[in-house]
This record gives sequence, C-alpha cells and structure tokens, in this order.
Amino acid sequence: MTAVQGTSVDIVTEDGTADAYLAHPADGAPHPAVLFFMDAFGLRPHLRTMADKLASAGYTVLVPNVFHRAGRAPVVPLPDFIDLAERPEIFKELGAAARTLTPEGAMRDAAAYLDWLAASPLTTEGPAGITGYCLGAGLALRTAGTHPDRVAAVAGFHGAHLATDAPDSPHLLVDRITAKVYFGHADQDSTNPAEQIARLEAALAEAGVRHRSEVYTGAHHGFTQADTAMYSPEATERHWQALLDLFARAL
Repeated sequence: MTAVQGTSVDIVTEDGTADAYLAHPADGAPHPAVLFFMDAFGLRPHLRTMADKLASAGYTVLVPNVFHRAGRAPVVPLPDFIDLAERPEIFKELGAAARTLTPEGAMRDAAAYLDWLAASPLTTEGPAGITGYCLGAGLALRTAGTHPDRVAAVAGFHGAHLATDAPDSPHLLVDRITAKVYFGHADQDSTNPAEQIARLEAALAEAGVRHRSEVYTGAHHGFTQADTAMYSPEATERHWQALLDLFARAL
C-alpha cells in the first residue's frame, strides 16, 4: 500500500457543479481511474477513508456528491455514528435529497464524472472502474450500461432496488454492459430481497455478462459503512478482497 493524497474538487455537470473528493497515490503519477458512488448518507469522512484505502492500492478515486442538486455535502447534518433506530428522521431528510436525482440526471452526471477522470493527469488512459454502495450500486450498474465503452469493471455492494418491476430498473440495462461485474449482496436487506437478487442474476447470465454475484450471509444493508449501526467488519473485509481482485484483473 502506498501513501495517498486527498483533496476536494468541483466538477461541472450539465445540471450544476458537483462537489467531490479525489484520492490518489501521492507519487503524482497516473493510475487507473475509479468512480466511487456513495451510499445514501453521502460524502462524509468515512467515505473519504474508504477512497483513501482504495487509492493506496494504486488507483485514482473520485467520490462525487451525487445529491449536489440539493446542496454541497453534507446535504443533511449527520452524527458521527448513524443509527436510524435512534434517529429515523435522518432518512426522511435524505429522501428529499435523493428525489433530486433522476436516472436521467444521474447518467448526465456520470458522463461528466467520467470525462473529468479521463482528462485528469492523475489517470491512465482506458476505461474506468466503478464501485457503488447502497443506492450507489444501482448508479454503478446504470452507468456501466449507459456508458459501456467507458467502464471496464463495475462492483456493487449492499445495493438497493437493483432489479425491480419499474420500467427504469437498473437491471434492464445489463444487456449493454461490456465490463466485468461483481456484486456482493446482503442477505438481511429489505431493499434487495432474494427475488430481486435472482432477477439480476438471471439478467446478467442471459446477457452473457462476465460476472460474479455473492450473497453475504448474515450481513445487513450498509455492511461496509463503519460509521453506521449496519457495519460488519467481516463482510467489509470480504468486500475489499473481492473489489481489489476485480480491479486488479480488469483495470
């Protein structure tokens, strides 16, 4: 693992300016680009720590505030430790921010994020990797299907609403994906029940996408997020092993 440099950056999109966090090896050399899609709690110290860890493995990592239409991060004030059982109002406040992000707007943003990474002197040439968490897993899947020539690897962890009955469900884009794909699902996750996991798996298989999907037994939605009550150290370590293996093979 190498030393890392982190900084805040602003990215101009068609719908306004998105604040973001950029982490990269401190050697100043170009490294493979990774777009890191946040969970619903947003851009905050824990996600910066995760980006730093990924960057220390040799990647240039961009973590945008995908709720930028609702304001700069933190869009909603957050406690140091998030427990929705004690603070249920947080999720209601976050819902208002989430509603500012439509699938169409998200993909316009994704193009801007990928453009920014491609233009950076800190990234190597070639398609990027993407990882996403919670709602970010859906954004990762949608981006890989919308911009297939720009994404070489895509991973999603404790994803929410990945394969619903909605006409714009993210899984309906998988037939366009050319990237290698990995999903780590939580089996204790009401936002991604077994039938949706099976539907996503069937869609990936039917489309011939190179993929691996695993269900993390006993893990809850949000298991990678150490600043929340859903955190699982064991599942998080498994996630890191899977993610770094995917990127090492594909980027």
